[in-house]
Amino acid sequence: MIKDLLQKRRLPDPLTFLNGEKVKTAEDWRRRRSELLDILCEEEYGRPLPPPLSVRAEILEENARFCAGKALLTKLRLTAETEKGGFSFPIYSAVPNGGQPCPAFLHINFRDAVPDMYMPTEEICDRGFAVFSFCYKDVTSDDGDFSDGLARFIDREPANAPGKIAVWSRAATYVMDYMQTLDEVDKNNIAVVGHSRLGKTALLTGALDERFAFTISNDSGCGGAAVTREKLGERVANICGKFYYWFCENYRKYISDEASMPFDQHFLLSAIAPRRLYVASAEDDIWADPESEFLSCAAAAEVYELLGEKGLVCPDALPKAGEYFHEGSIGYHMRSGCHYLSRYDWNRFMDYMLKHKN
Repeated sequence: MIKDLLQKRRLPDPLTFLNGEKVKTAEDWRRRRSELLDILCEEEYGRPLPPPLSVRAEILEENARFCAGKALLTKLRLTAETEKGGFSFPIYSAVPNGGQPCPAFLHINFRDAVPDMYMPTEEICDRGFAVFSFCYKDVTSDDGDFSDGLARFIDREPANAPGKIAVWSRAATYVMDYMQTLDEVDKNNIAVVGHSRLGKTALLTGALDERFAFTISNDSGCGGAAVTREKLGERVANICGKFYYWFCENYRKYISDEASMPFDQHFLLSAIAPRRLYVASAEDDIWADPESEFLSCAAAAEVYELLGEKGLVCPDALPKAGEYFHEGSIGYHMRSGCHYLSRYDWNRFMDYMLKHKN
């Protein structure tokens, strides 16, 4: 059934080079992965901002009594020095006590609250995870203004100039740079996670930065985990009409001709292989389209299988609310309800990470 549904979508093959040759080995895949990322950055998200010259952190506040003294909450100012100048933004970390390196989440959040309606911090720490977070609007505004924050370093004239998703993604890598310096973080088990537009951002971040062992997307939909061809709900015309600034100008070429795209979103998921990928959907979130998110995972699975991984392990049927698939290198769950990042979602993410931790 799943294979038939994928065939109807007429998706481009992630395992065929631009010259028509087939990917046969892991070495071939490294070269093909570079092609996929090149296509995605040129045609959809824009070219990434250059890496920083340095990243430094300044502690602003500490709360050792956070969560009844079970975790240390820290607010920091992170400063990245770039070729065009310095940029600073606040981040937060909540690290459970215990002295041992913790698996950790880097949560790209809509707000700077800790805890937050999208981030049950105490529950996360109680299960032995650290969580680092920042508010995306502290990096740059969520609009077409490219004169503020980190976006001010961008020249928007080229058609492949980075959009706001790429800017938020680069900030996430600055946080990862900082996390790499911390003894309390298990460097082999760090996940980047985001919801909705920030789920798109998490996927791009995980695809580009191989230091993330886990990449987690929640309800990311169009321009995120969901394949675009034959998708329900939001399509390229919708997203470029309202949120054109999330992407590069080249993406607008496909507003009326999605079939001509030399990519689809399973390319983004595939570029994460062989590292762990997790996609979460909500049953009533038709705008994001759970079926298209699930089929994107199924389409990416062949890449994982080529690399000797299990891929997406599931029945040959579309998922139902309450079902989750945690056996493969691609994890997935379908939650009941609508567009939201819930405690249920976080607990499934943690279940999956504990099952597959390195």
